[in-house]
Amino acid sequence: MKGLAARLRYLFGTSRGLILGTVALIALEAAFMGMLSGPMAEWGVKEFWIKLWGMKLDPLEREGRLILLYHTFAMAVVALEVYMLTAAYKIREQHRLGIHVLVTVGYLSAMIFGLLFAYWGHNWVYHGLFLFGQSLIFFGGVWLAVAFWPWRQEHRLPPDAPYLKTSGGVDIEKLAVFIAIVATLISAVYGAVPGSNFGHAFHVFLSEDIIRIPYHTPYELAIVGHLHIMLVDIAVMAVFIVSRWTDFKGRLQKWAVPLMIIGTVIISVGAWMVVPFRPIAHHVINVGAGFLMLASLLLTIFVWRKQIEVGVARQGLNMETAGFGRKLKALFHDVLPWGATWQMMFMNLVVTAPGVFMAIKLEFFRSILLRDEKTGLVGHWHILAFMIATVLLLYYIDVAGLKGKARQIFGWIVVLGSDVATVAANVLIMRRLMVPLIQEQPLVARTLLAMDISLFLFLTGLALFLLWRLVDLFRPQGRWVEEWRNPEIGVVFEEEQK
Repeated sequence: MKGLAARLRYLFGTSRGLILGTVALIALEAAFMGMLSGPMAEWGVKEFWIKLWGMKLDPLEREGRLILLYHTFAMAVVALEVYMLTAAYKIREQHRLGIHVLVTVGYLSAMIFGLLFAYWGHNWVYHGLFLFGQSLIFFGGVWLAVAFWPWRQEHRLPPDAPYLKTSGGVDIEKLAVFIAIVATLISAVYGAVPGSNFGHAFHVFLSEDIIRIPYHTPYELAIVGHLHIMLVDIAVMAVFIVSRWTDFKGRLQKWAVPLMIIGTVIISVGAWMVVPFRPIAHHVINVGAGFLMLASLLLTIFVWRKQIEVGVARQGLNMETAGFGRKLKALFHDVLPWGATWQMMFMNLVVTAPGVFMAIKLEFFRSILLRDEKTGLVGHWHILAFMIATVLLLYYIDVAGLKGKARQIFGWIVVLGSDVATVAANVLIMRRLMVPLIQEQPLVARTLLAMDISLFLFLTGLALFLLWRLVDLFRPQGRWVEEWRNPEIGVVFEEEQK
C-alpha cells in the first residue's frame, strides 16, 4: 500500500508524473477509438469492437459523437501543455499546485464522461460532468494567467540575463505566454457561447458539412472561428514549450518573441472577426500566421546552430576546423531537439502550403465532389493536430530520460513515421489534381498503404515507449523514484553545458 501511495503521489503530484499519465491516456484513447476507423471497418474489427464494448452508435448522432470525441482529446492536450508550461517556467508553487488540481480533475472528468455520454447512451448527468470538467480547465487557465502575470517581482530578470526584457527586468517571453493564455481563454469562450445555446437557434454540425452553404448563422461562424484559433493556440504553446526546453536566448530570441506576440494577437483577432467581418477575417489570419511562422523559423535556426556547436564539440573539434560533413553529422547527433524544430518547419510544407493552395484554387475545389473537398478539409486539420502532437511527444521523450540508441531510434521513428504519413495524406487530399476520378484507385491504395505502415510504426514505437515507462513504474527503485525526488525539468542542452 505504501508503494502504491508513493506511485500515486508521483503520478498526480509531480509535473513529470502528470505528463506521463496524460500521454498514456491520450495514447490509450487513440488506440481504443482507432478500432472504429475506416480500415478497421473494412477488416470487420469495428463491428466486433462495438459489440464487445456495448457501444450505442446511432448514425443520426455521428456529428455529436465526433464533436465530443474531439473535445476529449483537446482537453487532454491542453492539460498536457499546461503541465509542460508550469514545469518549464518558474511560477509560485501554490499556483502550480492549484492549477494542476483544477486541470487534472477537469480533463479527466471531460474525457471520461464525454466518452461515456457520446458512445454509451445519453445519460445527461454524464454530459453535465463533461461540461463541469471543461469549466474546471477554463478556471485553471484563468489561474494560469494569474500565475504568469509577468510584472511580478519574482519573475523579473537580472540585468545580465541573456533574454529579452524591459529596462525594469520584465521577462518579455513570459509576457508573450501570458498574452497567449489570455487569447486562448477568450477563444474558448468564443466557442462556448454557441454551445451554451444548443437547442436554441444552434444545432450540432460539422464545419466541413456547411462549406457549400452560402449563408451561415453567427453561431456557425463562431464555431468556425473557434476551430481555427484553438488549434493555433495549442501550436503557439508548443512553440513556447520548445523555446524553454532548448533555452532559447540571445539575439534571435529578442527578435522572435515580439513576432510571437504580434502574431498571436493578429491571428486571434482575425479568428474573432469571422462573425462580424467574415470576408476579411481570413486575410487577417494569414498575416498573423506569417509572424508566427517567422518566429518559429528563428527558434529553429537557434536550435540547429546549437545542435551543430554541441555536436562538433563532442567530436573533439571546433567550429572553425570542422568541415561540412562533420557539421551535418553534428546537427543530427540528438534527434529530439532537431526533430521538434524540423517538425515545425515541415508543418509549413504539409499544412500551411496545402491550405494556402486550396484557398487560392478554391474555385477548382468547389467544382469537384463534395466528398473530396471535405476529405481535404478534415485531413488538413488532422495533419496539423498530429504534427503538434509529435513536437510535444519529442519533448516528453527527453523529459522521460530516454538515453543512448533507444533515444535516437525512437526519435527517428516519431519523425519519419509522422512525416511519411502526412506526405501520403496530402497526396490523398490533392489526388484530384493528379488523376481523374475514374483512375484514382491505384493512387489511393498506395497512399493508404504508406499511411498505414508509417502510422503502425509510429504507434508501435509509442506503445513500446509507454510500456518501458509502465515497467519502470512497477520497479521499487525505478526511474520514477528519481523523478519524484528531483522533479526539476532542465533544458535539452543541460548535460553539455555542465
